[in-house]
Amino acid sequence: MKTVMTVAELAAFLVREFPQVQDDFAVERLTGDGIEMRLKVAERHLRPGGTVSGPNIFALADVAVYLALLARIGPVALAVTTNGAVDFLRKPEAGHDLIGTARLLKLGRVLVVGEVLIRSEGHQAPVARANMTYSIPPAR
Repeated sequence: MKTVMTVAELAAFLVREFPQVQDDFAVERLTGDGIEMRLKVAERHLRPGGTVSGPNIFALADVAVYLALLARIGPVALAVTTNGAVDFLRKPEAGHDLIGTARLLKLGRVLVVGEVLIRSEGHQAPVARANMTYSIPPAR
């Protein structure tokens, strides 16, 4: 799939449109069919027991598919999540960032379907797998 936005442009878009999460996520690289994102795990992302909370894992998956989509269609801020599901597979390693590798499975005119495999940095075993669907607003 051809990209129309670079890693730097995606990072700038995230800071401009969603400044509340600019300290949480980093775009690592674009792939042939998606993107690799990092959740910069901090104390605020943890739940009791010292593991990354489910809502933060979901957020990583959501942002990864969102930016993978924008990398292909351009900065359409109003593309929205219409469905999301996460399978939590194992406890993330304490003290490690999470890396989400998103892959777009379908990029249609209106709907986009993607999947994300999430790992603790430095570990191969996935901690979660997510499926996300996005809706692209009609062109004006």
